[in-house]
Amino acid sequence: MHIHPRPFDHSDAVRLNDQVQLEYAERYGDEGDVTPLDPTMFEPPNGLYLLAYDAQGRPVATGGWRSQERNDEGYSDGDAELKRMFVIPEGRGNGLARRILAALEADARAAGRFRMVLETGDQQPEAIALYASSGYAPCEKFGHYRTYDSSRCFAKPLR
Repeated sequence: MHIHPRPFDHSDAVRLNDQVQLEYAERYGDEGDVTPLDPTMFEPPNGLYLLAYDAQGRPVATGGWRSQERNDEGYSDGDAELKRMFVIPEGRGNGLARRILAALEADARAAGRFRMVLETGDQQPEAIALYASSGYAPCEKFGHYRTYDSSRCFAKPLR
């Protein structure tokens, strides 16, 4: 597997984002994650978006982070927010999510961010298990879905 930085609007990123949105819609019975995202949010040094490719050059996993500062959605100064962590079903179980997560944490740390935060949902137990086993702890809710009962927020210090 090879992991490469790509723009959030790269064709491979768009294809995997469409796939993860279908999975969200199926799990939650809605239209997917409607958090407003713009490709510029993931541009270094204020963010990073990664794609993993298999040996045949097919995109199999994604993940990104974007800078956040204190605001009315509950973020804190120096936050790096994890977004669009996803591994296609046939690529799961190979440690890809862990590799992408570690790379994103290292990049956010190098960019001067203090804390990695993420929001997931109660219908994604495998994501919750990944984050818990990677040192993330539940935190006060933030972001677009902070008022939803199904929302689960986690944080991990980067320093």
